[in-house]
Amino acid sequence: MVVLRTLVFVAGAAVVFATVRSALRTFLVPRALQAYVARFVFVAVRRLFWFRANHRHDYERRDRVMAFYAPVSLVALLATWITLLYVGFAAMFWALEDVTVREASTLAGSSIFTLGFARPEGLPAELLSFLAAALGLFLLALLITYLPSLYSAFQRREAGVSKLEVRAGAPPSGTYLLQLAWRVGRFESLHDLWGAWEDWFVDVDESHSTFPSLVFFRSPHSDESWTTAAGAVLDAASLYTSSIDVQRTPDAEFMIRAGYLCLRHIAGFFYLPVDHDPAPTDPISLAREEFDAAYDALAQAGLPMKGDRDQAWRDFAGWRVNYDRALIGLARLTMAPVAPWSSDRVAEANFVPPAFPWLRRRGRRS
Repeated sequence: MVVLRTLVFVAGAAVVFATVRSALRTFLVPRALQAYVARFVFVAVRRLFWFRANHRHDYERRDRVMAFYAPVSLVALLATWITLLYVGFAAMFWALEDVTVREASTLAGSSIFTLGFARPEGLPAELLSFLAAALGLFLLALLITYLPSLYSAFQRREAGVSKLEVRAGAPPSGTYLLQLAWRVGRFESLHDLWGAWEDWFVDVDESHSTFPSLVFFRSPHSDESWTTAAGAVLDAASLYTSSIDVQRTPDAEFMIRAGYLCLRHIAGFFYLPVDHDPAPTDPISLAREEFDAAYDALAQAGLPMKGDRDQAWRDFAGWRVNYDRALIGLARLTMAPVAPWSSDRVAEANFVPPAFPWLRRRGRRS
C-alpha cells in the first residue's frame, strides 16, 4: 500500500509540474515554444468548431463561427489547466492523507479554489494545500494579466490592416495599391509605407511568436485578415521592385525581407511546410499569365514599367518565392477571406491540424 501511495503521489506531482510548465511556456517565456497541453486544447477545440465551420458552409457562416474560436480556446485552456491541477493534487492528498478518493478530491477542490470548507490534517498536507491555493491563483492571475497584452498586440496589428484598406481596397490587392498611389499622385509616399510595414512585420513576428493564439484572432470586419493584408503589401513591394521603372531604393526590399521572415517564423511554429532557403527559380503559386495581367494593368494606369517583361517576371518570382508557401499556408490555417494572390490559392475551405502534433518531429530552423 505504501508503494502504491508513493507512486500515486509521484504521478500527481508530475501532472502538477507538467501543468505549471505548460502555463509558463505559454504565457511567460517570450519565444515560440511548444506547450503541448495548450496545443492539444487548441487542436481539440478546432476540431469541434470544424463541424460548424467547414466546406459545407459559406464564408460568412464560417467567419461568424471562427470569430469565437480563439477566445473559446483560451477559456478551455484555463479550464484544462485547472482540471489537471485538481487531478494532480487530489492524487497527492490521497497519497498523504488516510482518506477516500472523494475526500481527497474535496480537499483538492477546496484548496485550489481557496474555498476553505475542507481542511487537511498534518503539516505535509497543509503545506500541500497552501501550494494548491497558490498555483490556482497563479494560473488565474496569469490569464488576467495575459489578456491586456494580447489585445494590445491585436489592436496594433489590426490598425495596420484597417489602414491598408484605404490604399489597397477590400479585399486588398498589391496591384491596386500601386495603381491608386500613382493615380492620386502619392507614389513617392510609398517609401513611408514600406517603412511602416517593415515595423508592422517586426511587431507581428514578435507578438505572434510570443502569443501564438493571436494568429487565430480574426479581424473586426469579415472581409479583412492580417494574412491577406500581409500578402497584398508584399506583392505590391515585389511588383514595385521588379517591374516599376523607378530609382532603386532599399526600403521595399527590407520590408519584403521583414515580411517573409515574419511569415516563415509563424508558419514554422504551426508545422506548416516552409522552405527557409528557396532558390529564385523555384515554382510559386502564381502563373505567368497572372503576372502579365497585373503588368498590363499597371502599364495602362500610366506607371513607368521596365521594358524587359521576362526579366521583370523572373525578378518578381524571385521575391515572391521567399514568402509564397508561408503566406498560402497561413491563409489556409486562418480561414482567411478570399483575396487575390493569397487566400484565393487555397484549395480547401478549412484546415484541421493533426490531432497529435507531438508525434511529429520539428525540422531545424535555418
